[in-house]
Amino acid sequence: MKLMKRDLLTIRDLSANEIDGLLKRAIDLKSGIDANKCPIIGKSIGLFFEKPSTRTRVSFEVGIYQLGGQAIYLNPKEIQLGRGETIADTAKVLSRYLAGIVLRTFSHSSVEEFASHASVPVINGLSDLHHPCQALADLMTILEKKGRLKGVRLAYIGDGNNVANSLIEAAALTGMDLSIACPEGYEPNPDILDKARSNAAGEIIVLRNPKEAAAKSDVIYTDVWVSMGQESESDHKKAKFRDYQINNALLQCANSDATVLHCLPAHRGEEITDEIMDGPSSVVFDQAENRLHTEKALLEFLLT
Repeated sequence: MKLMKRDLLTIRDLSANEIDGLLKRAIDLKSGIDANKCPIIGKSIGLFFEKPSTRTRVSFEVGIYQLGGQAIYLNPKEIQLGRGETIADTAKVLSRYLAGIVLRTFSHSSVEEFASHASVPVINGLSDLHHPCQALADLMTILEKKGRLKGVRLAYIGDGNNVANSLIEAAALTGMDLSIACPEGYEPNPDILDKARSNAAGEIIVLRNPKEAAAKSDVIYTDVWVSMGQESESDHKKAKFRDYQINNALLQCANSDATVLHCLPAHRGEEITDEIMDGPSSVVFDQAENRLHTEKALLEFLLT
């Protein structure tokens, strides 16, 4: 029995050893080991989503079911939090019913506030600053395809958003070398970057030139240029990011066996071409599948 509850709000909430253990467990779960084991049987997990979702919602609902638990989807329009009840009161009440809560929301401060008042584990399913569940699936995919994490050269091309911030923390803890290419004004969060660099086992750099970032890389990663809630900036951002597309010319800068990642959904023809998305270097759909396995490992870790 755990002496105190654990949350996953950012990748930094895990140690390097814990990440290693979670990834090994996720690989075992994917292989079918303990397929009939139900470690959270009888437990209900709340899924509070303020943002639309495909992968996060479905992977958590399926994973909870496969582990023997019950997923309860909480639409903000259908609970009192959407009608003025405070985050603190909601967190305290839901903690009396649920064994854990997954939040997918806009402000990271809301995730932190919710976790501070909840007496059960809280998992950040996405916020404006972090996407730790995605990063765990990314690490699993890289480990599967490259056989290691330490020393892998990862190039992230595009907006320095929540995905980039979590990759920075993941790289620092696992010893990957990370090069981020983004236009001026779209860099990752500087505080997250500075903290990660202060104890990083590998190199983490921010560049302007995407070809320079991609040079000799083992993995190339991108995300949409315009995230949910930024639609008003669409035309402006697309113009700024025009040269940051993952296409055949950019892929040729990487190692010949480089792997391409995208956290999805993809805006084909913008940040990535069809040729690359559907090509032999892409493992995008393996990456999406691995959300299920890493989240199962995470639920098992936090709830048992």
